[in-house]
Amino acid sequence: WFLIKILYHPKVIGLENIPKEGRILLAGNHTKWLDPVMLIGVQKRQVHFLAKEELFHGITKVFVKGVGCVPVNRKIHDHNALQGAIDFLNADLCVGIFPEGTINRTDDIIMPFKIGAVKACSETNTKLVPFVITGKYKLFRKGIKIEFLKPLTIKKDLTKENERFMKVVSDTLKE
Repeated sequence: WFLIKILYHPKVIGLENIPKEGRILLAGNHTKWLDPVMLIGVQKRQVHFLAKEELFHGITKVFVKGVGCVPVNRKIHDHNALQGAIDFLNADLCVGIFPEGTINRTDDIIMPFKIGAVKACSETNTKLVPFVITGKYKLFRKGIKIEFLKPLTIKKDLTKENERFMKVVSDTLKE
């Protein structure tokens, strides 16, 4: 937190929406490669992120394994990644997912959300805490804002719940 605060001066809203213990899934928009580092740094829980499997090779391997990430093969519907997230949730831990599946480099506010976050919550009876990241990462300047929204209880219709979750994030980004 100290290093993140010095380097980026993030404005953080809604930390009270993240329970101090027990299973929880954090999910929201993805703007830059620094997003997971920022989310790890601005709150006290260890977050087990789903991360593209390419990060498990080369120089980033030590970091992603060290923080307990789950590899995702983005070329397929990776059931092993979803099961990894479910296993962490069943162990009453905190999981982080960027449901867009990649960094949003489009002109759209968000890209369509993949269904994995709501599916993991539904299968484990876990609350989903949506978050939004806005602003630009500028060293030694204010510019990044992270807002953790009220937790969502996911119901049985996963398609409808995914649309509701996406609307909550999208509407907050529009504000």
